[in-house]
Amino acid sequence: MMIWEIWWVWIAAALVLAILELFAPGFIFVGFALGAALVGIIFALGFVLSLPVSLVIFAVFSVVVWIVLRRAFGVRKGQTQTFHRDINQD
Repeated sequence: MMIWEIWWVWIAAALVLAILELFAPGFIFVGFALGAALVGIIFALGFVLSLPVSLVIFAVFSVVVWIVLRRAFGVRKGQTQTFHRDINQD
């Protein structure tokens, strides 16, 4: 059994990514954390997946969660521009 086939490794990765989200707010790591948690749950239920399949499940679920969270909590309406000149426009 390889390290990526152990359920608690994926759950530990999910916890690390969730903790990173605390330091970089904006739903950057939470999608990855939930993706890793899902793969960990799949392995905990007894399913045996290869590394490529595990990574595809992780990637697809992470992107879906990120898109859903971005739509739900994305750019707030009513925000105003607080600067008058952008240094990148010159």
